[in-house]
Amino acid sequence: MGNSHERSHRDREVCRPGALDLTAGIVCAYVSNISVPAAHLSALIVTVHATLSGLASGGAPAGAAAEPEIEKPTPAQIRKSITPDALMSFIDGRPYKTLRRHLTKHGLDVNSYRKRYGLPADYPTTSANYSAQRSALAKSLGLGRGGVAATEESVAEAAKPKPRSCKPAETQAAA
Repeated sequence: MGNSHERSHRDREVCRPGALDLTAGIVCAYVSNISVPAAHLSALIVTVHATLSGLASGGAPAGAAAEPEIEKPTPAQIRKSITPDALMSFIDGRPYKTLRRHLTKHGLDVNSYRKRYGLPADYPTTSANYSAQRSALAKSLGLGRGGVAATEESVAEAAKPKPRSCKPAETQAAA
C-alpha cells in the first residue's frame, strides 16, 4: 500500500502537465533544426526533462555541474606560448598577435584569462614584434610627443611665410 502511494507521488512529480509539454516542445524545436540520430533521441529527451525538472524544483539542473576543471599549463608551456611574433592561446592553441579580441569572443577579459589558466600578472597580451611595429608607427605619426611635429618636413612647412593677400596692389592702396 505504501508502495503505490510512493509511486503515484513520483508519477505526479515526473508527469507535471507543463513539464512534459515543455520538454516535447523544446526537443521538437531542437530536432527540427539540428540532425539528431535516432539512437540519441531518447537520451536527449531524458536530459531535457531532467533539466526542466531540476529547474522547476528550484535546484540546479541535473546536468549542470560547476565549471569543468581546466588543466593549468606548466611554467614551460607558459614560456613556450610567448614568441616574438605571436602568443599561443591556451583556449584553442592558435597563435595571435594580440589576445584581447580572441578573449572577448570567448567571454573572457585579460584578468579572468590569467586567473583561469594560472598565468602570472605580467603575462603579455600582445606579441613583442607587433608592439614594436605599432610603436614605430605611432612615433612616425608623431603621437605621444605632446604637440611636437612628427618630421622635419612638417616643421619646414610651418616656417614658410604665408602669402598675405591675393588682392591687386592698387586695391590695397585704396583701402
